[in-house]
Amino acid sequence: MKMRLKDGKTKVLTLSYDDGVVQDIRLSEILNRHGIKCTFNINSGTYLAEDKVREVFRGRLKRSEAIALFADSGHEVAVHAYTHPFLDRLDCTEILYEITEDRRDIESTYGTIARGMAYPYGTYNASVIDVLKHCGIVYSRTVKSTEKFGFPENWLELHPTCHHNNPRLMELAKRFVEVPSKHGNAEMFYLWGHSFEFDTNDNWDVIERFAEYAGGHEHIWYATNIEIYDYVKAYEALQTSYDKRTVHNPSAIDVWFEHRGKMYCVKAGETLKL
Repeated sequence: MKMRLKDGKTKVLTLSYDDGVVQDIRLSEILNRHGIKCTFNINSGTYLAEDKVREVFRGRLKRSEAIALFADSGHEVAVHAYTHPFLDRLDCTEILYEITEDRRDIESTYGTIARGMAYPYGTYNASVIDVLKHCGIVYSRTVKSTEKFGFPENWLELHPTCHHNNPRLMELAKRFVEVPSKHGNAEMFYLWGHSFEFDTNDNWDVIERFAEYAGGHEHIWYATNIEIYDYVKAYEALQTSYDKRTVHNPSAIDVWFEHRGKMYCVKAGETLKL
């Protein structure tokens, strides 16, 4: 059996952008135009005060702006620690506060269940990971680029494909979109960054060009980080008989797989005879 993604597709594209800044507004417009989904990682203790007059278009979103932008948008809002500290420099009690307070605020603000995260500054250690496991966090993105299209072995060390400033970005995108999956395996392209960097570097054309090229392909699933995590875990939870002729899906998610050159979909809760 080989895992196939939603609707039997072999490839999935996801993005992850940090900090909840005003440039997320323009980024969201670009991604929405091309049908691309993103996970926005929020520090809910750092919203700009509602009564603050923004003199220049930069800095953090106000809470009301973030709600208008992200709530019911189809994008994911994930944890990024309450005040954006170096988590590896904190003790376990401080780490626990940063994660649980951010998760609590995000869930109450956006009416969601926040189970994903990105490490502030990309820093973490074994103590941080251990705390995350006790906080209901199921994945956390690092800043270590792989330039590959694989799925993580450890979801709490989720390494992205690349940052948007990678000089090979479009080369990697072209390979992902146009080259068939190696050995027929499912593939994931994971792009990350901070949207304020597009203003800082005056290079909004980078994400415009990427989104226009990578979006809108029938063979690609466009998903948030948590959607991918949940799907992969549902596939891994499939139960098979000894002779592989019976497959049961105990999850609440329809799952696709290929077996001996034939595509199958086993629906949520279904037992399928091959």
